[in-house]
Amino acid sequence: MSEQTYDDGRARNLEAMLRVLAERIRDLDAKGKLLASAPDLMKLLGEVRSELFHYEVRATYDTPEIAEHRRLVDDARENDASTWEPTTWRPDQEEEPEW
Repeated sequence: MSEQTYDDGRARNLEAMLRVLAERIRDLDAKGKLLASAPDLMKLLGEVRSELFHYEVRATYDTPEIAEHRRLVDDARENDASTWEPTTWRPDQEEEPEW
């Protein structure tokens, strides 16, 4: 299950990776070496991109239990919608409504 979920520790690690990337870009930019350091940045970007992908996939992963709960709620909503039949009766009509 640990491969299918994204725990808080791993999320904090991803945040740290993003901060390191941002700081590295700011540092290189301040030194005027932003484009000269393209290979270094590409490597760092690749690592961050990979971890971001895992976060996106696993942070939105439904465990089997959550998926079952979601299915039950969806089924209940469908059943409610399919059994509702609106009436044509209006309060200002004199006739008694036919039920």
